Amino acid sequence: MPTFAGVDHVSLTVTDLERSVRFYAEVLDFVQVIDAGYGRVCMHPRTGFVLGLVRHEGAQGTPFTELATGLDHLGLVAASRDELVAWEERLRGAGVPYTPVRDMPLGHHLAFRDPDGIALELYAPNDVMAAALRELRSREVAPEELLAMARQVLGAPPA
Repeated sequence: MPTFAGVDHVSLTVTDLERSVRFYAEVLDFVQVIDAGYGRVCMHPRTGFVLGLVRHEGAQGTPFTELATGLDHLGLVAASRDELVAWEERLRGAGVPYTPVRDMPLGHHLAFRDPDGIALELYAPNDVMAAALRELRSREVAPEELLAMARQVLGAPPA
């Protein structure tokens, strides 16, 4: 059965390309590598993650809302909760509104928004989730085993 090997890129519709490129470069360290006129391709130098920013001709230009069908938020990975605290300082210094780090059952979350209001999140797995992710990445796991692992991590009773 065919499968995919990972996530290659995400492309976001924005209202102002220059403002968005500046935000993603200054706040998240992306580098613009292609200018296609109607869109920009940005790459994160440390991770290789590709982010497309597009301004569609005739777009309505309304602010993002996760209440519309489509993207809810874009989640990016941080190394640790301490790193999220450092990100809070960086966001505060850049004048980016954010929700303070929240500790949740699977890890720690720091939510903020780009200039168009697109919801972004930095996530650091807790020790239990990090161990589960290492296990998943180390070998092939059958769907049934994945479900059992998820229930264990969440502390849910077996199915």
